[in-house]
Amino acid sequence: MSNLLYIAVHESRQHDIFSLGTDFRLIDLKYMILKVVNEDPDLPNFSWSTLRKVIKYLNFKYVTKSRQSILIDRQDIILWRQRYLRKIKEIRKEGRYIYYQDETWINEGHAPKKAWIDQTVVSSRQAFLDGLTTGLKQPSGKGKRLIIGHIGGEEGFVEDSLLIFEAKKNKEDYHQEMNADSFEKWFKGVLPKLKPNSVVVMDNAPYHSRKLESLPTMSWTKPRIQEWLTSKNISFEATMVKATLIDIVRQHKQEHCDKYVVDEMAAQHGIMVLRLPPYHCELNPIELVWAQAKGYVARNNKTFKMAEVKKLFEGLQHITPEKWSSCVSHIIKEEDKMYGLDHMIDNVSDKFVINVTESDSDDFSSDDE
Repeated sequence: MSNLLYIAVHESRQHDIFSLGTDFRLIDLKYMILKVVNEDPDLPNFSWSTLRKVIKYLNFKYVTKSRQSILIDRQDIILWRQRYLRKIKEIRKEGRYIYYQDETWINEGHAPKKAWIDQTVVSSRQAFLDGLTTGLKQPSGKGKRLIIGHIGGEEGFVEDSLLIFEAKKNKEDYHQEMNADSFEKWFKGVLPKLKPNSVVVMDNAPYHSRKLESLPTMSWTKPRIQEWLTSKNISFEATMVKATLIDIVRQHKQEHCDKYVVDEMAAQHGIMVLRLPPYHCELNPIELVWAQAKGYVARNNKTFKMAEVKKLFEGLQHITPEKWSSCVSHIIKEEDKMYGLDHMIDNVSDKFVINVTESDSDDFSSDDE
């Protein structure tokens, strides 16, 4: 029963399965679910309202989709994820060392969200009379923010490679504080410290992905576009209009314009850059490392001042190679689960290909739900 429901969710992709809207695609999908269940000789027949109750009983919940909803990922995301998972398996089989890179942030008011409280003490006066302290006062705001970048692997952080600076603006999105120039400058200094023939895994942040060369657009003058085509040895006719020239450029986009600055920098050192699929930060073990580092800062932050927070984060001695190795091992298990789930969905859904005829669809859409 649950397998059938998983198939229906997978097939729905980005459509709202359990909505009672009038979109014909949703109606057909609900009909598909009912048809699969009601035609199975081992299952009883259900009305849609009863099936919804069964679905809820099976612990399916009607929620806003999240980036972790593998079953309803877009096809291009699935393709990217499969390419990444196959590639990183191949890299591990070759015995190449893998580094993981990422950025994060932390506020000077970072502190534990939970604490042990003596419930027998009901007032600060009682605490004073009993000779007790009410503890360090929690900061009223988040305070200033530090932007942090680092790189590491199973053997721990790369030595002397911490990127740390104070944010100019305390915005929610720390990515706005980074830019390609500063990242590339930092990355250039890190590359000589990495093992030969190694791999650097990073995400698709804009400052990681500056193109080596800009692609001509309609804002370019026609002579400039022609000059670009000539420099790439791409043939064109002088009588062609700008729109046709741009179309020719697009046909050669992958060949000439899909190279990134950091990829070329790494290649000069014999190192490869491998990018995570979009929305898959859970495949980067450094995210688990960041959580441990921030927890350490929260537990030891006594003054809630930037100088102390920076000093606590600059240490990182508590993040040992053993902890790094444990985080990498956890991620490998996640990769295997994702890889297996994608294949399981394909294998199971192929067994339940259902052709919904136009008449069947019309009959269903006329039902009063």
